[in-house]
Amino acid sequence: MATESMNESWRRVKSQIQSIWSEHEFGDKEMKKARGNLNKMVNLIHEKTGEPRSEIIQKISAFL
Repeated sequence: MATESMNESWRRVKSQIQSIWSEHEFGDKEMKKARGNLNKMVNLIHEKTGEPRSEIIQKISAFL
C-alpha cells in the first residue's frame, strides 16, 4: 500500500516537472536517478534548461 502511494506521488511529481519544463525532454533513466533526491532533480533540470536553481526550487516547491 505504501509503495503504491509512493509510486503515485512520483508519477505526479514527474508529470508536473514534464509539464512545467515541457520544451525539454527528460529521459526515464535520468528521472529515475534523481527520484527522491531534490538536489539531483534540481541539478538535472538546471542542466537541461539553464534556469537558475533558485527558480527551479521555487517552482518545485509550489507543487510538492
